[in-house]
Amino acid sequence: MSILYHFAALACLLALLVWPPPSMASEILLAASNDSPALRRFVADLAARRPGDRVRLVPASELSTPSALPADSRLVLLGADALDWRLSDPGGPPTLVMQISRVQAHKRLKDSQPAHLTLLWSDPSPERQLHLIRQLLPQARRIGLLYGDDSRFLVNEVRQHAAAQGLAINAWFWPDTRDSRPLSRMLDESDVLLGVDDPALFNPRTIKSVLLASYGRKQVLIGPSAAFVPAGSLSSSYSDQRDWLNSLDELLSQPPSQWPRAAYPRYFKVLSNPQVARSLGIELSDDVDQAGRLQHWESNK
Repeated sequence: MSILYHFAALACLLALLVWPPPSMASEILLAASNDSPALRRFVADLAARRPGDRVRLVPASELSTPSALPADSRLVLLGADALDWRLSDPGGPPTLVMQISRVQAHKRLKDSQPAHLTLLWSDPSPERQLHLIRQLLPQARRIGLLYGDDSRFLVNEVRQHAAAQGLAINAWFWPDTRDSRPLSRMLDESDVLLGVDDPALFNPRTIKSVLLASYGRKQVLIGPSAAFVPAGSLSSSYSDQRDWLNSLDELLSQPPSQWPRAAYPRYFKVLSNPQVARSLGIELSDDVDQAGRLQHWESNK
C-alpha cells in the first residue's frame, strides 16, 4: 500500500513539473502626448482583443523615465514627441513606436537605432507604392521622385525597390519649393510622380503647384499619403485603425526578442480619386480590388 502511495505521489509531482504553468498576463502601456476620443477607442479595442493582458492608457505627462517602468511590461508609444521622451533614457521595457514617419525618425536617429525600439512606420511603404504604380499605370517606367534635405536618405532605397520591379527612378533635389524649375525638369523626364512623406516638399502650401504642374503634362501624383488623395493625388496605400490594430496585435503576441527593428504595417487598404482618373483618361478598378492585388503580390514575392 505504501509503495502504491509513493508511486502515486511521484506521478503527481512529475505531472506538476511537466505540465505547463498558466500564462501570466502582460502589462501593455500605451502613451501619447495628446489624448483624444479616437485614441481611447483604439486602446479600448486593443484591450478587447487581448483580454488576457492588462492594457492601459497612460498620459505621457504622467510618465517619469523609461527606466522607472516595469521591465516585464511592454510599451507602445504614439507620435514623435513620445519617441523623444523614450530616447532620453537607454533603459526601460521593450518599446513599439507608432505614428512615426521615416523622415521624423531619421531626423532623430540618423542611421542608428537603439536595440530596445521597434519603429512602425506611418508613411506608405515605397515598395508598395511602386507596385501600386505598376498596377494603375502599367505603361509607366520612369518614376519621378522629388527629395529634400530631410528625405535624401530615402533615394537609394527607392531606387533599389524600383529596379527590382523594372522601374527607373528620376530623382531631383528640390531645396527651395518656391523655385519650380526642379519640379518642371523632373516632370519633363518622367511618366508619373511618386511622392514621399516629406512635409517640407508636400504640404498644403505646395500641393497645388505640384498638382497643376503634373496635370499640365497629363501626369499623376501617387502618394505621398492618403491625406493627399482628396486634394488631387491619384492614389495611395494606407492603413486605417483596424489595420493598425491587426498589426499591433500580431506583434504583441510575439516575444519582444522577435520584434523587427522597423516595419510597415502588414495590413493596408488603397484609396484612389476617381475624378482625377476620369479627367486624365485612366481606367481604375475599385480600391478593394487594387488592395487585394497588392496583398497577393506581397504574399507571393
